[in-house]
Amino acid sequence: MNAFIGRLGLLLATLLIAAASPGCSRNDGPPAEPPIRPVKSMIVKPPELAGERKFPGRVDAEKKAELAFRVPGTVQEILVKEGDPVTQDQVLIRLDPTDYEIAMRDAKATFERTQNDFQRAQELVDKGFISRSDFDTKEAEFKNARAALERAEQDLKYTTLRASFDGTISKRYVEPFEEVQAKQEVLAMQDNNTLQVKVDVPESILIGIRPSDKDRPDPDRIPTWASFDGQSGKTFALRMREVSTRADPATQTFEVTYTMQAPEDFIVFPGMTATVTADLGKLEEAETLIVLPASAVTADENLKPFVWAIDEPAMTVRKVPVEVGRLSGSSLEIEGGLEAGERVVVAGVGYLAEGMQVRLLPQREEAEPRRDEAPNPADIPGVSDGIDTSSSDAARRAGAAES
Repeated sequence: MNAFIGRLGLLLATLLIAAASPGCSRNDGPPAEPPIRPVKSMIVKPPELAGERKFPGRVDAEKKAELAFRVPGTVQEILVKEGDPVTQDQVLIRLDPTDYEIAMRDAKATFERTQNDFQRAQELVDKGFISRSDFDTKEAEFKNARAALERAEQDLKYTTLRASFDGTISKRYVEPFEEVQAKQEVLAMQDNNTLQVKVDVPESILIGIRPSDKDRPDPDRIPTWASFDGQSGKTFALRMREVSTRADPATQTFEVTYTMQAPEDFIVFPGMTATVTADLGKLEEAETLIVLPASAVTADENLKPFVWAIDEPAMTVRKVPVEVGRLSGSSLEIEGGLEAGERVVVAGVGYLAEGMQVRLLPQREEAEPRRDEAPNPADIPGVSDGIDTSSSDAARRAGAAES
């Protein structure tokens, strides 16, 4: 019996040694290759600009105001009509001042009475005939009465409406003897000497407009001018004033406001239309900008921006440092580091490493993508929804560090 147990133990020990030896292992094959990362990409292209582009524009007044009374009342006298030129502080409309004159006289009488009481209280408190608390009461009454008188005098002044600046009456909303409320608009006026021209432009032209860049002395890198129907051959230079930073959700365009001096030989009124012409050839001569989705740009540990370029046909990625410009919506200007024709990753950048092999997701890559819309990381199979939220934030931080 003991001999049988000994032989059984020897057999089990032999089997265990054999199972542990490398020759019997099931993992004796070559090591597993790293997975190929699916990414979205695009071929770098400069903005497609060519010659002159024309856009419909809307004329508006550079300076305009809706005028209203600060107090309610009855319109007593209207001294202007629509189209009249006016000067600053000129009287335009008067309200019936009767009630406000009565209120002012009443406030004045109260003020004089409390002033006398306060002066007597000063003499009495110095002699110890009244307490300090009684004196404080008289002083408070006097101050309240003085404030009420000042308010009544101001309200009486508010019954007269005056022009805020030199300009023209563009609209009248009330008639004589009409009751009006405080802050109710009664007149509109505007200055027609300097006009605004507003136009909706696509992002490809917006990149050539910089209102206040210190490194560019000319804020209008795209020469722009306006023309009007019925005035053949006449053009008027426009000066950029401001740019909306929010795109119209329907047209994906941005509103740009220009200014121009009013023509001397014909009349241009706010509300009229103009044709705005932009000479894009001048921008092409000056520089060629590349625009990428913000999701394509990330930053290293030193906040230096870079993109992942794809080396074909090896289909591996390499880090390319870039110089970033303005962030417009979800797009970034690339001012250096990339050349036209390179293929870069636009979604999936947060999960890449130097030399990693990638696989391109099917898409229309040869067409220039919409620069107002970054690719959706959720479209990448096998990648979490949050793949590129950090890359866009990193791009913004990198842009801030560059500036």
